[in-house]
Amino acid sequence: MKTILTGDEAVARGAWEAGVSIAAAYPGTPSTEIMEALGTEYKDDVHAQWACNEKVALEIAVGGSIGGARCLASMKHVGLNVAADPLFTAAYTGVTGGLVVVTADDPGFHSSQNEQDNRHYAHSGKTLMFEPSDSQECLDFTKAALELSEQFDMVSILRMTTRVCHSKSLVALGERVDRPVTPYVRNVQKYAMLPANAKVRHHALEQNLAAARAYANDCPYNRIEWNDKAIGVVTSGISYQHARDVFGDTVSYLKLGMTNPMPEELLKRFCSQVDKIYVIEEGDPFLEDAVRQAGFDPLGKAVVPLEGELNAAILRKAFLGIEPTQGYQADVDIPARPPVLCAGCPHRGFYQSLRKYENRIVRTGDIGCYSLGSSAPMNGFDTAICMGSGFSCAIGLSFALKQQSDDRKVFGMLGDSTFFHSGMTGLVDIIHNRVNVCACILDNSITAMTGHQQHPGTPVDLMGGEATAMHIESIVRATGLEDQYLRIVDPVDQAAMSEAIEAALAVDGPFVIITRRPCALLKEFIRANNGRHCEINPDKCVGCRQCMKIACPALSFVDGKAMVSDTASCTGCGLCQQMCRVGAIEKVGG
Repeated sequence: MKTILTGDEAVARGAWEAGVSIAAAYPGTPSTEIMEALGTEYKDDVHAQWACNEKVALEIAVGGSIGGARCLASMKHVGLNVAADPLFTAAYTGVTGGLVVVTADDPGFHSSQNEQDNRHYAHSGKTLMFEPSDSQECLDFTKAALELSEQFDMVSILRMTTRVCHSKSLVALGERVDRPVTPYVRNVQKYAMLPANAKVRHHALEQNLAAARAYANDCPYNRIEWNDKAIGVVTSGISYQHARDVFGDTVSYLKLGMTNPMPEELLKRFCSQVDKIYVIEEGDPFLEDAVRQAGFDPLGKAVVPLEGELNAAILRKAFLGIEPTQGYQADVDIPARPPVLCAGCPHRGFYQSLRKYENRIVRTGDIGCYSLGSSAPMNGFDTAICMGSGFSCAIGLSFALKQQSDDRKVFGMLGDSTFFHSGMTGLVDIIHNRVNVCACILDNSITAMTGHQQHPGTPVDLMGGEATAMHIESIVRATGLEDQYLRIVDPVDQAAMSEAIEAALAVDGPFVIITRRPCALLKEFIRANNGRHCEINPDKCVGCRQCMKIACPALSFVDGKAMVSDTASCTGCGLCQQMCRVGAIEKVGG
């Protein structure tokens, strides 16, 4: 049977067909749909769960593998930074059940704070690595990664990129091969990485790498496509598809699917038989460096950009000198459309309240949909580094301000899912060290930015089962923070927000504000809202534009008057109503 699948869906299918029975992830574009598929379509055979962060997700998979089950952990590229600690040591221990770690890289910054090339993790961490170039290979390589993980007693990395994750192509489906879980046998020497054991396991890993390298030189995942030998292209992943678009059958290809260990003998055999060598790859010169180490002088990053995604037009210009053809153009001035917070987003009220205190506070932010409030006119925060940094960076910044006699208080902010991911530890340090920081937890009841995935604060798990919901305020109180230094408020309520901020500023030390209002796009919230929205009476509106300051996309200003131009997206939150000084806005419906 054949069907059309995205790369993410094909990975989930491949894991299911290969007999994976335990899977864990933290949601992050472009990897999110892998675990969503496993937790919905294949939940009868696979225990799939959202972990609170990527480190925990990988450790769940490692534990399952030690216990004899085939396991998968998936994450976006920056998530592997979080999971690097268990990855490097699990490489030493090896596996019992096959273990594959999916890293979804994001060339071009479609939804990320950097575009790091995670192929380096496989080399540094001494793991197997596979790079699919279409959905069929996503399925096939997932199965191969699990099988070879067991064969060589090594961890496998499946390195995806955004274009492979989200593109759709035809896939031939197979049936699930039920692989019985290998009975657990205690093996301290293999799995307890104390120095004496780790020394032995390192030696074993190097031997396994050597065996895997010999396999990579003659395996079905690395292949030569001979055409004209004047030019030979070395490539992998989605770059192979772009190269085929440009050169077709006019050049020869070394198409690498298994790229760690690097198939050095195959590389030398191919390169020695062509006149010129082109290396086509996104990101860093990973393959190019391997070709150079093999003793050849390829053309690669000298003409191929290090930054961003590749496409056929870029490659035509780089190698053939052909300028891109102009697409359709219209002589129209199109206004800029920067990403903004949704209509009714609870974070808008939080940022609006902070604007009144711009001279008294400094703000550190984090990774989440609240990041959309960082730009004008909200100017929500000054920094965003990584998950959890909204609290941790606030600590260092607070001490730096104190050392320069700057009495502004640092307001650190992150979301509810990020709080469970890596915000709790930062909060503990804030409270323990009595740092002059107001820690703001923006609770919208869900992992919103990646599409409403569950987290430890929700009463339902990924597979639809009942779960124990963690109460954020209980965790905050468990740090020892007294109730007088804690506020839980609806961020749309500007009076309550102002009171909470004033209380925080009056304290020379830790303070916590939890803003709690559901994401406006949650189905339950939409149903409960039942069509409620705001309307502006044009006869009362004086055109003062106060309501426009909140930058709500449901509002427009036409002919000197404000109006709710998109009642379908307006949730009737009432933030604009609080901004209006003349009572021109009222809630209707619902």
